[in-house]
Amino acid sequence: MNETAARVFIVDDDAPVRCALARLLRANGYHVEAIESPESLLQRTDLTKTPACVVLDLQMPGLTGLEVQSKLNQLLPIIFLTGHGDVGSCADAMKAGAVDFLVKPVCESLVLAAIERALTRARAECAKRQQRTEIEERVNHLTRREREVMALVLTGRLNKQVASELGAAEKTIKIHRARVMEKMKARSIVELVRLAEKGGVHAADDD
Repeated sequence: MNETAARVFIVDDDAPVRCALARLLRANGYHVEAIESPESLLQRTDLTKTPACVVLDLQMPGLTGLEVQSKLNQLLPIIFLTGHGDVGSCADAMKAGAVDFLVKPVCESLVLAAIERALTRARAECAKRQQRTEIEERVNHLTRREREVMALVLTGRLNKQVASELGAAEKTIKIHRARVMEKMKARSIVELVRLAEKGGVHAADDD
């Protein structure tokens, strides 16, 4: 099932190939952006705004497809579609995380299947980024003291131990702890640990 929000970037300096592939994908319900030069793709600041993948030629003026793959650093799933494929290039592309390496001429069904696999990966990564952003926002709403309490709670310390370490009353620590759980939307310490890891909050170091 295709999603209108998902995008497919076609990067190929060959205009007829670029246009033909764009027509095929649009006919199958994909939102397509056809780009002539890899430099234009790399200059984009909205690549991860929605789930997206890249259909990339291997040999182009300026940057090669493998160089583009390296610069994107797995930011987006990549499908290589080229008329100049060789075993070495295919191995390098797949080792670097490419979804597929297709050599023209290729069956349309193989291209469409590769697109779906790439977008499935892209949707999963997009969901992870969104979740990480939401957790980071929750962490940012914690006060300095609440972060200190949270860091100690993550080590497994009891309220009494946290109170002793911070020089506060146990009753005060209980209030801070409750606020941490509420703001982080954690129903248990186990869930708090999981959220903290995703939000970049680390447990306090033991002396």
